[in-house]
Amino acid sequence: MARARANPARACPVAAFQKMISGKYKLRIVWDLKDGPRRYGEIRSGLLRGTEGSAEITPRVLSRELKALTASGLIHRKDFGEVPPKVEYRLTRKGRSFVPVVAAIREWGERNLGEPAALADAAE
Repeated sequence: MARARANPARACPVAAFQKMISGKYKLRIVWDLKDGPRRYGEIRSGLLRGTEGSAEITPRVLSRELKALTASGLIHRKDFGEVPPKVEYRLTRKGRSFVPVVAAIREWGERNLGEPAALADAAE
């Protein structure tokens, strides 16, 4: 039991999962990468689709989210070592196994947050 207190996230898989995906853009980044590798600019523009009225994601925030997803093992970052820099992001096996979870969340949202008022409330 002392071991569980030392690392509470290990004791509760839900808490560990919540910590791994916390952040405004992580789920959307994983969802965008489901169709194959993307470069930084493609990910950024993908995050801006369908977000009328919301502020653009800053480069600092996007970089932080990508680093966190890489550290959690959901995505892989490939640096081609070119000038100008060329970097590509793709889902790892662990990340691909996560796509059905995001799809289930998306389906739930479509079923339960389909009304414009519900979507506006959820965004706040």
